[in-house]
Amino acid sequence: MKILVTGAHGQLGCELRRCMETMQAEIGPIPAEYEGAEVDYVDRDVLDVADREAVLDFMDDGAFDVVVNCAAFTNVDGCEADEDAAYAVNATGAENLALAAEQVGAKLVHVSTDYVFPGSEPGERVETDGVAPISAYGRTKLAGETAVADACSRAFIVRTAWLYGYVGKNFVKTMRRLGASHDSITVVDDQLGNPTSANDLAYEILKLALTENYGVYHCTNNGTCSWADFAKAIMVGSGFDCEVVPVTSAQYKAANPQSADRPAFSSLRNAHLEDTIGDEMRPWRDALAEYLERLPELEG
Repeated sequence: MKILVTGAHGQLGCELRRCMETMQAEIGPIPAEYEGAEVDYVDRDVLDVADREAVLDFMDDGAFDVVVNCAAFTNVDGCEADEDAAYAVNATGAENLALAAEQVGAKLVHVSTDYVFPGSEPGERVETDGVAPISAYGRTKLAGETAVADACSRAFIVRTAWLYGYVGKNFVKTMRRLGASHDSITVVDDQLGNPTSANDLAYEILKLALTENYGVYHCTNNGTCSWADFAKAIMVGSGFDCEVVPVTSAQYKAANPQSADRPAFSSLRNAHLEDTIGDEMRPWRDALAEYLERLPELEG
């Protein structure tokens, strides 16, 4: 098997590499079909996904069986400030990879986000629920989803949320840094979603890519919480006495007027996973506990 991973320096790309090199994820062993796979891990320094000609040439030369697109402009507030730059990566880049995958007969796993939903209704979102993003990040990611679905007949669109990995910046590391230096912090308490381990997501993506069950999937750790709940769990798990003081989204927006709007209810249910390969994603608190235990050893 020959595999291409784009955005390989990011949180998910690094966990895909860890899983493939060790043939083990925190959930369990990686399927034996990946033994001996040849994997190209590329980032923008090697392949700019927004450059269609470069993508088509790269894919044609590589004769890939599977492409996992982790390349993305994920800074939500940064997307709001420069939607064109976000579109180039999140939409045009996704379309270029989809066109190239279709041309060479490869499967494509395209990673998307819970922020394609407006978040106006309580409860969990399933794959068939209506989308209507309220931020530039969400709009550009939805455009990427649409382009992939239109251009590639062998595509998995995998929406995830609130991702954290061992390499790079994320909410968990930010909270730990603040918890070590502050007596209290304020965190939004009226946005609900699913904290998700990048290692768990990598495992499910590799399982899914072995199938031909194409379509849209949700893939997050199970259970719903607010950002403030998540922060409190991080403080407790890290042994910090830092108090987490809840604030509303309106209060946060007043203090940070340039920030992008976020959905209030974007918790996802892994319904399509349940109906196909099975949902092995762990409860979010279990995944976080193992992450905090292993972070000193694996942080990068």
